[in-house]
Amino acid sequence: MTTRPTGSGRRAGPPERHRSLGRLIAFGLALATAGAVTGTATAAPARPAPAVPDLGVNVTVFDPAMPVDEIQATLDAAHAKQVDNEMGTARYAFLFKPGSYGTATNPLQIKVGYYTEVSGLGASPTDVVINGKVEVYNRCLADNGTGNCLALVNFWRTLSNLSINVNGTGQDDCRKGANFWAVSQAVSLRRLQVDGGFTLMDYCTAGPQYASGGFIADSRFGDVTNGSQQQWLTRNSQVGTWSNGVWNQVFSGVVGAPDDAAFPNPPYTTLATTPLSREKPYLFVDDRGNYKVRVPAAKRNTSGTSWADGVTPGRTLPIGDFHIARPGDSVQTINAQLNRGKHLLLTPGVYDIARSINVRRPGTVVLGIGHATLTAVDGATPLVVGDVPGVIVAGVTVDAGLTESKTLLRVGSRTGAGGQSSPVNPTTLSDVYFRVGGPHIGKTDVALEVNSDNVLIDHTWVWRGDHGVEGFTEGVNGDTDRWRTNTGRNGAVINGDHVTATGLFVEHFQEYNTIWNGNNGTTVLYQNELPYDPPTQADWMNDDGTEGWAGYKVGDHVRNHKLYGAGVYVFNQNNPAIHTENGFEVPKRPGVQLHHIMTVNLSAGIIDHVVNSVGAAADTTKIGVPVYVTDYPAP
Repeated sequence: MTTRPTGSGRRAGPPERHRSLGRLIAFGLALATAGAVTGTATAAPARPAPAVPDLGVNVTVFDPAMPVDEIQATLDAAHAKQVDNEMGTARYAFLFKPGSYGTATNPLQIKVGYYTEVSGLGASPTDVVINGKVEVYNRCLADNGTGNCLALVNFWRTLSNLSINVNGTGQDDCRKGANFWAVSQAVSLRRLQVDGGFTLMDYCTAGPQYASGGFIADSRFGDVTNGSQQQWLTRNSQVGTWSNGVWNQVFSGVVGAPDDAAFPNPPYTTLATTPLSREKPYLFVDDRGNYKVRVPAAKRNTSGTSWADGVTPGRTLPIGDFHIARPGDSVQTINAQLNRGKHLLLTPGVYDIARSINVRRPGTVVLGIGHATLTAVDGATPLVVGDVPGVIVAGVTVDAGLTESKTLLRVGSRTGAGGQSSPVNPTTLSDVYFRVGGPHIGKTDVALEVNSDNVLIDHTWVWRGDHGVEGFTEGVNGDTDRWRTNTGRNGAVINGDHVTATGLFVEHFQEYNTIWNGNNGTTVLYQNELPYDPPTQADWMNDDGTEGWAGYKVGDHVRNHKLYGAGVYVFNQNNPAIHTENGFEVPKRPGVQLHHIMTVNLSAGIIDHVVNSVGAAADTTKIGVPVYVTDYPAP
């Protein structure tokens, strides 16, 4: 930084220079006056064109002046590449400048494949209008694309910050009436205005099939058909109607949400307000064409959308404040930019991370677009957030590598953040996903470790992969061998106090999937599947002699904790005789309260009790039939 001398150290210029400057000013004023008298005023300098950031080859920005057919062809080509590319490395973002796309007679009908983001670039969701649809259908896995059609593996997609006027012109009669969004985990819907029917299942491709999503936030819908969705969280939104529930539907701060008084029939959990929320940062273009990032503020006890009364409260950062990273950038370069005070924008792609990206400055924003993915190399922890307040990590996927990592993302030191955290400006993780295995062998001890106080986790899927590419188990076939090679002990370990999670999905880890050690924690919707692949009961035994590990464990010393709407599922396909004693384990204290929890058997294995030896067994006599506990401890 260059400093300018001030005060007594600054030398005055010679008198002649001052007089010359005065004469130049007078001459300029005279010219301006002459121009006004003669009517020949000088033209204002032209405003320079706004700088357009280089977001890389995997980002396409559409303008409303482009022909609809050209946009449609581009999107169709991307979908053809990505619809079956579940374990691939391609990543895409399709961004729409403010304006209207498609018409009543020629709608724009978008289909979204794996690792694809479709987002508007408006300051408000109503600034970008899609006349048509943005859809995901059941994926067909056999018989040349016509058999074994389901939505259970439709992961890793993003749709945000736009409006959809649902138009099925040209589609078959089954699909015409609604926008289909048949998805499961790691798929978020944010900042949407939807006019027309919206269905969370695909009832046309081989009929209704189960789906295992999902997440809506900061959006306004009319009629929503939940259909076959097993669990879902809708947060800080507005709905006209919601059709039904399957196992576990949670509404938090949702205008128009259904009442939950009859739980578990239907299985609704409804909170009038969300205890703590912060909307995900979003890229937009202002009315002068400048690219910026809006960073919403954290709010407490809110309902409805953040944009109902105008611009979402928060701060705006120019794109020039970001280091725009691309795959192949060194971690040294990224850390140097962060240390200079830059924020970080990760463009689509896979980044090999052999040493940690360190976020040490308060208020830093790390924003990924197009499902940017950080892959651990040589046992690194790809992302570490320091003991500082207000850091935001959003839209980032973190993959385990071939060598075991201690953690994949760590927030705060192991001793806790203490007074360095901020309850009014919490560090926030939004749409941050984890994968241990899948495209390759993955190994980690813990995926997500939170040591700081006052952290908000707003939608995450922490997944130890139960399936992957052919032969990824080093040439040894079978899930039994995967248990030995694709390893992860715990999915999420929460050590900080006053941590809130809205939409916590954690699956298939080899001991406790989630351990919550911090006090005054809150979780709104928890979804867990126990691991599919323990070979024997001996492989699935707790150190204290208990059969198995609970899907959700609150530490024995914790005095205050709240959990709303949670499910633990069992499918021990390798050994259906395996038992797990409890779906949930918590200390027996009045301050630890669980509201609307359940277990369910998916056809193999047994969970003996829902929580602390309370609740009937989820066994093979009731496949697909949940076992509910309304409140623990009972009132």
